[in-house]
Amino acid sequence: MFGTAVLGLLATSVVVCAATTARGSLATCQNFALRDISGVSLTAATYFPTNARVDISNVFSSLNASDLPAFCRVELVVVTNATAGSFANTEVWLPDAWNGRMVTIGNGGFGGGVTVSDLGGIAVPQGVSTNTGHNSSAVDGSWAGPHNDNAIVDWGWRAVHLSVLAGKAVTEQYYRQPIRRSYYIGCSTGKESLSNSSVHDACQKPSNMHQEVDRGSPANWMTHLQPWSIHMNLNVLPPTSPHFMTRDMWADVIGPEVMRQCDALDGLKDGIINDPRACSFRPETLTCRPGQNASTCLTADQISALHRIYADYYEADQTYVFGGYYPGGEDAFPGGLVGSPPLRSPRTGSGGDAEGGCSDTQWTMEDYNATDIVLGDAIDPGQSNVSPPSPSPSPLLTRHPDMTHPDMTPRAPHHPQAIDPDLLAYVAPPRNGKVLHYVGWADQLISPGNSLHYYETVHESTLANSALEIDDFYRLFLVPGMNHWLSSMQHLPMVSMLMSSPVDAHQGGQAANAFGGVSQPRPLSSDAQHNVLAAMVRWVENGIAPSTITGVKYANDNPAAGVEFTRPLCKYPSTVRYKGGNPNRASSFDCE
Repeated sequence: MFGTAVLGLLATSVVVCAATTARGSLATCQNFALRDISGVSLTAATYFPTNARVDISNVFSSLNASDLPAFCRVELVVVTNATAGSFANTEVWLPDAWNGRMVTIGNGGFGGGVTVSDLGGIAVPQGVSTNTGHNSSAVDGSWAGPHNDNAIVDWGWRAVHLSVLAGKAVTEQYYRQPIRRSYYIGCSTGKESLSNSSVHDACQKPSNMHQEVDRGSPANWMTHLQPWSIHMNLNVLPPTSPHFMTRDMWADVIGPEVMRQCDALDGLKDGIINDPRACSFRPETLTCRPGQNASTCLTADQISALHRIYADYYEADQTYVFGGYYPGGEDAFPGGLVGSPPLRSPRTGSGGDAEGGCSDTQWTMEDYNATDIVLGDAIDPGQSNVSPPSPSPSPLLTRHPDMTHPDMTPRAPHHPQAIDPDLLAYVAPPRNGKVLHYVGWADQLISPGNSLHYYETVHESTLANSALEIDDFYRLFLVPGMNHWLSSMQHLPMVSMLMSSPVDAHQGGQAANAFGGVSQPRPLSSDAQHNVLAAMVRWVENGIAPSTITGVKYANDNPAAGVEFTRPLCKYPSTVRYKGGNPNRASSFDCE
């Protein structure tokens, strides 16, 4: 059982303390009062006995359970900017039997709401969570503008950072004991957690306040992710264009041909491509012959679009922007960025589009060009990236009149950020921080190439500036066949409204997609071989680093329906290969 968890609208991470035991109780909860925590006020403290019905919901997340241990639900208001009058709603769930660990659980997208589903499902139920300063679903970014720059900063990092600090203070006051280790587990837009919350906290606190990070499918490079998303949209849109491909074409034409060409490369034909980098997919084999039914083949325009979709995105000056799609996730791709309508928020507030960066409400994605990337990097909305000092705006930015807005000017770096490859302040002695990172090869919303790019930049920076080996502190696991971080989209109520067809309540791809991550079905076991959070705890507290993690695929992603298969997840750069035996058992595969 883990200790207090801090949850936010960012990628998940995990905090762990050495095993001690402290007690809470009904009386402790009922009588709890804050003592001298600046900018934090207590709004409620509610006690739930063991196996009580816990039925809590908000616009972002919901929980209905009756199998949780006894805990005290502490609700807080955390001031994020006193001048602007902004605040975040934050919760700290404090179990009666506490072992000294703290876990911060993030959520994703643009959502604003305490992630109660994972507070109950992962933190069980020791946790802290925040709405990051606003209330919204994961795909609604309308809160960001126009001109609501303060809210963007709250979402970008500040609300979670301040909630982590408040959660730690509340926990220590409640139990009258110090937290000995803290962890953070999250996914997607939880990218800010690594640099803006976790690393920043680690750099500012005593060496015994480490925060270890489990993160999945991170959206850490937001000012490039959003332009890439629009680039992907425009490769196929509008749906009346000759380069558009329907959902049926992706599922019935393109996907089967990808599998025909590449499925057996890993030694087993099973509908999963274990390492899609080995797949040199040739869509030309699907070229329409004279008189052929156009729904069963591809035109030259569609083939050209596919080459762009599966390629890394470089601008004309050869500036790297983002990775592409990887072969193997074709069933999910039209529900991501290449369907109609694509999955994107009308107002992202993320800096990737002109409306988020400049509050230009007239801007549409058809107006997109390379200057928007320069603009987003220069403005750095939400303070998510490291922006180089710039005394004056680039000439490329002159078409955007809102560059004169006080919070819309280029800024100098101020602390470690979400794309900074230099993690030495976090991972070097005496802090010795750890990062455990996973991503699905079939991610339809954030290219897995982004994870590879970040890992390799950290690797390069570490070799150039220290004697450390990256395996000492950072391990990346690629999950064959898994879609964007979650295997269950049930806590994202707005997603199905924006996708080109209804969302399956459990969509995680043909993959061993349950291994203890956020928003996943429960893992096969809570031990370190099957649970990514337990693997991090064992690494930090016992010095045993994970080289493989065993994931499970349940029938229909429902544990009650039984196990379909198990597979090893291999530490990058190793990949999974079938060695023989029962293909439904992880023991039949090696990491090579």
